[in-house]
Amino acid sequence: MNRKVMILALTMLVLFNISISAQNVVVAAARIEQYVPMLKGKKIGLYSNHTGMVGDKHTLDIMLENGLDVAVIFSPEHGFRGTADAGESVKSSVDTKTGISIESLYGSNKKKALSKETFDKIDIIVTDIQDVGLRFYTYYCTMIDLMDAAIANGKEFMVLDRPNPNGMYVDGPVLNMKYKSGVGRLPIPIVHGLTMGEIALMANGEGWLKDGKKVPLAVIKCDNYSHQTRYVLPIAPSPNLRTMKSIYLYPSICYFEGTAVSLGRGTDAPFEIYGHPDMKGCDFTFTPRSVEGAKNPPLLNKKCNGRDLRNLNNEEIIAKGVNLEYLIDAYKKMNVPVDEFFDNGYKYAGAKEFFEKLIGNGRVRKMIADGKSADEIKASWKDDVEAFKTQRKPYLLYAE
Repeated sequence: MNRKVMILALTMLVLFNISISAQNVVVAAARIEQYVPMLKGKKIGLYSNHTGMVGDKHTLDIMLENGLDVAVIFSPEHGFRGTADAGESVKSSVDTKTGISIESLYGSNKKKALSKETFDKIDIIVTDIQDVGLRFYTYYCTMIDLMDAAIANGKEFMVLDRPNPNGMYVDGPVLNMKYKSGVGRLPIPIVHGLTMGEIALMANGEGWLKDGKKVPLAVIKCDNYSHQTRYVLPIAPSPNLRTMKSIYLYPSICYFEGTAVSLGRGTDAPFEIYGHPDMKGCDFTFTPRSVEGAKNPPLLNKKCNGRDLRNLNNEEIIAKGVNLEYLIDAYKKMNVPVDEFFDNGYKYAGAKEFFEKLIGNGRVRKMIADGKSADEIKASWKDDVEAFKTQRKPYLLYAE
């Protein structure tokens, strides 16, 4: 057997084993023998959404079937059913199946949802939600808000853990807390490699919660999971992350949210394509439309020239990690002043710094303007990544 064939065979064997192990993962919500006894007799506030499923049954229904008292449901961005647009304010409501009140933690209802009035109804908050493992994905930010509120109101906290589909590596700048926002809450890299349970443990242990206080915390682990498991999400976590390829590209594509460029919202391939009407030298075009999950996407009804990434190999995407080649490509092909490129057209306070909030520091915009390559920019955060990997070790629940 020649060397190339041997390498290919070994690669296929590794991927085969990863795939097999992924099929055997048991999410914590399925391990009722672990958490039901711990929750008996307590009034529960359940933080979840449409991803909180075990097979075809929601964790809420599993809890009720096992005699647990769920008093309140907390929902994140996109709502309890996961159908609202990114950034769309979600109102509170009632779960039609169970009659339990749903308190939205995204939008104008957030203050009421985190109020003493709401927390007087519960003894413990239980989190069961599918995150995608990136600092700018808002589900973990909402969990941190709930942990702070639990501390303020003297309540307990539990996480029913789920795999991180981007948990196989760590990459990207650590957030400069000057840019702390709704899309970045903790001093962690863009790709932090942690599950929600591990984030909760680290936030508690590192003193990152309000005033450095700690919440009484229990984490129920997944079974048969490691950070190298290629866990395929059974349900899209939000309206515009519809495929595993989009989830793997998300660490490299999301920055277009802080630019004039479309990342494909309003098409059948969000986070898998990008473009702008003024990009030159492109052989791919698309036109964003108003669709469910993207009612008013950037560059609505405008023909965009750009690039289609759907033919990329998933393992190659993962191997490159946070890859700014796409951002640099779009910047060069638009050939406009740097501040014009990094203008997403929104007028709200802080909109002009939205790219910095996503990338996590104030250096990268200038490096792109100065003509630095993607590899040169990546080298600028290498030491921070290594330091974070050491810092997070005490909180890891699964093999790296």
